[in-house]
Amino acid sequence: MNYIELVASELSRIREANTFKHETPLESAQAGIVKVKGKNVVMMASNNYLGMSNHPVVRNAAIEGIKKFGYGVASVRFICGTQTIHLDLEKKISKFVGAEDTILFSSCFAANEGFFASLVNEKMGIDDYRDAIYTDKLNHASIIDGMRLCKPETTDKKIYNHADVAHLAKLLKEDDNKNYRLRIVATDGVFSMEGDLAPLDRLVEVTHRHNAILFVDDSHAIGVCGETGRGTPEQFGVLGKIDVISGTLGKAIGGAAGGYVSGKKELIAYLRQKSRPYTFSNSLPPAIVCACVASFDLLAKDKSIVRRLHENTAYFRKEIKSLGFRILEGEHPIVPIMLGEASLAQDMSVALLKAGVYIKGLWFPVVPKGEARLRAQVSAALSKKEIDRALDAFESVGKKMKVI
Repeated sequence: MNYIELVASELSRIREANTFKHETPLESAQAGIVKVKGKNVVMMASNNYLGMSNHPVVRNAAIEGIKKFGYGVASVRFICGTQTIHLDLEKKISKFVGAEDTILFSSCFAANEGFFASLVNEKMGIDDYRDAIYTDKLNHASIIDGMRLCKPETTDKKIYNHADVAHLAKLLKEDDNKNYRLRIVATDGVFSMEGDLAPLDRLVEVTHRHNAILFVDDSHAIGVCGETGRGTPEQFGVLGKIDVISGTLGKAIGGAAGGYVSGKKELIAYLRQKSRPYTFSNSLPPAIVCACVASFDLLAKDKSIVRRLHENTAYFRKEIKSLGFRILEGEHPIVPIMLGEASLAQDMSVALLKAGVYIKGLWFPVVPKGEARLRAQVSAALSKKEIDRALDAFESVGKKMKVI
């Protein structure tokens, strides 16, 4: 069997297992209302939480970025790929998340890989060492892949039960006398399949009590959680107390691309020297950098954007439950609508698109077997009228498919 036959065989198996991922192309800009197959539908599957992807201020900033700084930088940062706007954006992010310094990456996936691999795999003057990483069971694939890059001969990797601080404390206590060089506790701020939040206030306490480093990927929280959108640290009253924060610029903050790691200035300076995804990847293009600066400026000036997102989320959560759908409780704009079977999630997603709502189903292996769902994602770009339009479609399709 040659490699094409092997790949084709695996593709058939994926289709038969109902795990095939279908792409539905948009014929318009990402917004509250998008065009699909010539029809305007309500978007409820996007990470465009604040509506920044198509905000006129953000679009204009991107255009001005190209006019002033060009289309691309054609270089990595340390050679000739650093423009003043890159430094400006890093300063804005640092101030926003309550950190001393920030380093930009092409994505948060690259940021997470770059953090773990560069910190754990380097001797840093110590020849004989072992490190330990404690990871939440439901952490994002980028954290998992970052850990995979850590050499097993020098790194112990331990999984604690989802958001279970007591279990984490037990693991840390058991290891207190093992003379690890570094101990890192890694967690998502918001878990993207469930929409629930890591208990950061308790994680800060237990992690620091055991002299460990707390790493938080706040990708689904930046611009979303907390009164002013500063993420889960603001939500839990620990802003400025997280050792290392990573995040994305590809969701609420403009929705294009880019990621970052924020923390102590010594750590960030070290990552600039040792983090391979940073050192060997082109700098973010000017259009994205300038658009992200504009997004952060908008957040600082207009408090109503985050407030509207929170109001829309509360309204949708209340109304979808009143229709009879079962959701995972919470307060995040990610609203999992639980259906159980993969085929039902697939069929309902198709039916809802025909009824005017763009939403995607999730099933195994993305979520556990028997826990297939629709993942609704609320946006500040949606008006109440548009949310009601989506709810009407949910009611109609739900009754027709005997879900409610």
